[in-house]
Amino acid sequence: MMALTRRSFAGALAAAVATFGIALTPATAEDLTKLTFIQEWPVPDGFWVPWILGSKKGFYADEGIELEIVTPPTVADTMKFLGTGRAQVAFTTVMDVIFAREQQAPVTAIARYGRGNNWGILSAEGSPLTVAELKGKTIGIYNDAWTKAQLTMMLADAGLTLDDVTTVAAADDTVPLLLQKKVDAITGITNAEGTGMFTTGGQKPEFIAATDHGVPNTPIFMLAGNDEWLTANPDLAKAFLRATKKSIEYAVAHPDEAVAAFTELYAKAYDEKFIAQQWKDTIPLFGEMGPDLMTSNDANWVSLLAALKKFEVVAAPLEPSAYYTNQYLQ
Repeated sequence: MMALTRRSFAGALAAAVATFGIALTPATAEDLTKLTFIQEWPVPDGFWVPWILGSKKGFYADEGIELEIVTPPTVADTMKFLGTGRAQVAFTTVMDVIFAREQQAPVTAIARYGRGNNWGILSAEGSPLTVAELKGKTIGIYNDAWTKAQLTMMLADAGLTLDDVTTVAAADDTVPLLLQKKVDAITGITNAEGTGMFTTGGQKPEFIAATDHGVPNTPIFMLAGNDEWLTANPDLAKAFLRATKKSIEYAVAHPDEAVAAFTELYAKAYDEKFIAQQWKDTIPLFGEMGPDLMTSNDANWVSLLAALKKFEVVAAPLEPSAYYTNQYLQ
């Protein structure tokens, strides 16, 4: 999981909600089935806006679901909760699913969140760079395998390697490194680090898209399910995805109402300006609303897995069908 700018306000809420679920149902009913939904990060962020709003609007209750949103103690625990059945579904990343399958965890991606990869290299406003111009520069990064792999792919597109740049690993957020001019550029995504540059530093950063330089355009975020639960509860899995799709569509169409629902629940635990901007920056990543909004495809997975093998992130990738399915989407 790549680090995200929301970490800047993590301390206020982490202790309070790290291991506790938050049930978000407008009204309780005995006939609702409780569904535990583990998140990708220990602190709420703007990516969660759809299911927070959808829960308040009753979209999940309409499908017979009482949605319990659970924040993991650490980012490493999301797949542990899902793999052991402590959660039935998860909001996670494509790489977390792949790495979990490498450990033979019984988890499968069941829908995508967004249509592509918006990761890349950001530099200060007014200081655009090309990949070739990164030679000799200092880059703020996160110390995870996928960040290094994507950076390696980008540099290779200009005939460079990691030895041609100096990297500085951020403990939790690359944005301060760039704002304080400790590095020439940082790695990140448009709706996290890009959002942070704008809301914290008042800058619209320059951006080099990874997908323009050899990195697969596979969506970063995924919804995933526990395999045993999916097999036993296919109709409930479909109901969850129907409600989630409706929630995304409604939140995109009503951004102010969406952010207000988040505010109501997490008013004391986040930067309102950041969340409002983050949701605004996230909306374009969904593209047009339609039947394929959450549908994954083999082409994306084939290119991603080939790149992971080429750059030795995963030694022996499985077939795409081992990682994802569309069978619970309608």
